[in-house]
Amino acid sequence: MSESVACAQVVLGQLLAQGVTDLVLAPGSRSAPLALVADAAAREGLLRLHVRVDERGAGFLALGLAKASGRCVPVVTTSGTAVGNLLPSVMEAHHSGVALLVLSADRPAALVGTAANQTTEQSDLFGAFARYRARLSSTAPAPAWAAHAARAVLAAEGALSGHPGPAHLNLEFGLPLVPVAGPVAAPIPGLRVDGSGAGPAAAVVLAGTPRTLVVCGDAGPRVGRAALELAEAANLPVVAEPSSNARVGANAMATGRLLLAGGLAGRVERVLVFGRPNLSRPVTALLSREDVEVVVVGGEDYPDPGWRARVVASAVAIEPGPPGWLAEWRAADVELSAELAARPGAPGALTGPELARIVVAAVPADGVFCLGNSNPVRDADLAPVRADQGPVFANRGLAGIDGTIATAVGVALATNAPTTLLCGDLSFVHDAGSLAIGPGEPRPALRVVVADDAGGSIFATLEYGQSRFADAFERVFATPTGLDPVAVAAGYGVPARRLSTADDLAGALAEPVTGLEVLVVDVDRSGRTADAPRQRP
Repeated sequence: MSESVACAQVVLGQLLAQGVTDLVLAPGSRSAPLALVADAAAREGLLRLHVRVDERGAGFLALGLAKASGRCVPVVTTSGTAVGNLLPSVMEAHHSGVALLVLSADRPAALVGTAANQTTEQSDLFGAFARYRARLSSTAPAPAWAAHAARAVLAAEGALSGHPGPAHLNLEFGLPLVPVAGPVAAPIPGLRVDGSGAGPAAAVVLAGTPRTLVVCGDAGPRVGRAALELAEAANLPVVAEPSSNARVGANAMATGRLLLAGGLAGRVERVLVFGRPNLSRPVTALLSREDVEVVVVGGEDYPDPGWRARVVASAVAIEPGPPGWLAEWRAADVELSAELAARPGAPGALTGPELARIVVAAVPADGVFCLGNSNPVRDADLAPVRADQGPVFANRGLAGIDGTIATAVGVALATNAPTTLLCGDLSFVHDAGSLAIGPGEPRPALRVVVADDAGGSIFATLEYGQSRFADAFERVFATPTGLDPVAVAAGYGVPARRLSTADDLAGALAEPVTGLEVLVVDVDRSGRTADAPRQRP
């Protein structure tokens, strides 16, 4: 047998033993042993295989699968620039704590630096972004292949550190890359390495309960649920980002970030921080105040943008908050929400916040919601809070628009639930290639709602959106592409239609999500300007 095929069989067999259920593959030559073994495993029903022709999209598909499932998901590439195309998804996985495993194929180490074809220094390409990295040679002893594969999964899932994130195995395959004769057999699952011995630490008991606010940034359902349960038990208000999975129920404020600009925020004495809050400047300002005790519930990569954290713990316990404190926040939230709802929209077109309110309300209770970055996630941050909100996901680790569609496809496939993605037109165009899902590949039940305001309107709300920069704004910030997202989707064979009114949109959203489709909604961005008066509670 080919040593390279044997190595691939042992590595994938150990990944199966560690609980891997999905694998994403981008085609290539040097990665042929992994591709053939993965295909054999999929044919035997040992895992679900996803093939994509673009490595960047493949990386974000794996990230979405891992984000929604909570399990390690490998992505396989060949050598050279193919590995480099995974850097954006690896960076996002690092900062958002997602168990992404890169399996990069390589030539033997002796060929690096010799100008051999498609060969470069790639074993340490991801540097500090990887929780674990190792070089595996097809000439190494077989037990080493299995041991490193197990270690990579444990590191990616944070089994021992409590700090999940990306890991990287660089597999150096020598010739021959296929057996001398016959097909490649499916891998045999190895012996599982159990990393569950590191149990959760005991909760830190906080003295007293001054006027306390719970802030929850981007987080998975488990963390969001913990933040919400603590707030409900202690009668505390919650300012939660849309992808926190804590923006649900009576304790969550719909206008939280706006309330932080008012008098109530000035009376906050302690903040309990969950997740990764980075969506709004008012939250950052709160966490930077000298007169506020900042307690972070998290691990070693805990958020502390204002350098004010005084307690960092994996869990905390507190007594109920001051009487009337939660009621004051609820009353202010109801008043400000009514004020926002009463503001007239643009004549003849929906605004971004109006679109977000309609979409948030329409997502089925048993469905999943994904959000693109820039304005869509911020518009959703002011939508009414639902009592029955399902899981919500966004790539807030680095808050880029890379891989927005690919991530949502991965989330939909991992959850096997009807999924809705709300994103901007630039995010859509940037990742339109992820609509290319080949015949025979698993297909998601995913509805993509595109807020088409002809460019990057978030920049209009920032300093360079002021009228004095008007001459440069459209070309160097808004960057309209001139493309019609309906035509782009149709080019990939994806059903798409354009909607212009709230009634048309509501009717389309009321239809069940049965496959991959695109709804493009005309959005007016004329009201988004840094010259406009700021909203005040």
